[in-house]
Amino acid sequence: MSMKQDYETYTAKRAEMEKTHFGPLWLNQEKRYVHPFKIFGNIWYVGDSWVCVHLIDTGNGLLLIDSGNCGATDMLVQVIWEAGFNPADVKWIIHSHGHLDHIGGAVFFKRMFGTQLYLGEPDAIMFRERPWISAIQDAHADGACLFTPDYEIKEGDVLTFGNTTMTFYMVPGHTDGCIAIFFDATDGEKTVRCGYYGGFGFNTLQKDYLIEIGDPTFETRKTYLNSLKKVRDQKVELFLGNHCINNDTLGRRQQQIDHPDGPNPFLDDQVWGKYLDQKRDELLAFMADPKNN
Repeated sequence: MSMKQDYETYTAKRAEMEKTHFGPLWLNQEKRYVHPFKIFGNIWYVGDSWVCVHLIDTGNGLLLIDSGNCGATDMLVQVIWEAGFNPADVKWIIHSHGHLDHIGGAVFFKRMFGTQLYLGEPDAIMFRERPWISAIQDAHADGACLFTPDYEIKEGDVLTFGNTTMTFYMVPGHTDGCIAIFFDATDGEKTVRCGYYGGFGFNTLQKDYLIEIGDPTFETRKTYLNSLKKVRDQKVELFLGNHCINNDTLGRRQQQIDHPDGPNPFLDDQVWGKYLDQKRDELLAFMADPKNN
């Protein structure tokens, strides 16, 4: 094949990608850039307008919760710099689950800075045995690849990173290896309990999807419900989103901007329970709908 033919194949592929539902998310990532901001204490938001990434300054290195969408690593590096930190100081990345929109920067940070990578054990097994479930092939980039975790998170793990100790629970549903994280953060004399839930989407609960991955009786949906119940009553005063839609990340940020001397809009001890209840109710309605069965 000639260079001209190679180029024509390349442009045709991009044109087709632009027509797909998620194509623009990969082709126009810079449109989702969000300037970094402090949420509370040592917790910063360094994600985009779609996928959340949180930075925690542990006093002994930086920790990221998730590493962004595949193809968006340049934005992640920039936003860390803009927040006043050095990306080389990212010592740990904890991945909420093993989908391509949450693991994009993992390999770069590992190779460039020696960052230690964490992932729930079931999703680490998925990477090894059924990697297509990660949807890495949908990144539409030959350079995108999965990683081998340095540590596979297990139920009940309690791990310390600098000044931050985190407790982990497995909350399978969105993927088998979704994790929930709970930890304390302090700002001045105020300490709050933070909660993070690793994946709320119903895209992996669709009938055709479940049949393809070997769950023809849709047991995954029941598993998801049990996961929500499992952590529903955890004390959470600061709910960190997996996607911005979960806790209205950008709406709360706008409140910070509009009322800089007002109460911190991210501190709300009701939002965690309300959102998990909302997802429970939505899933029950989804399961009752005949078209989903």
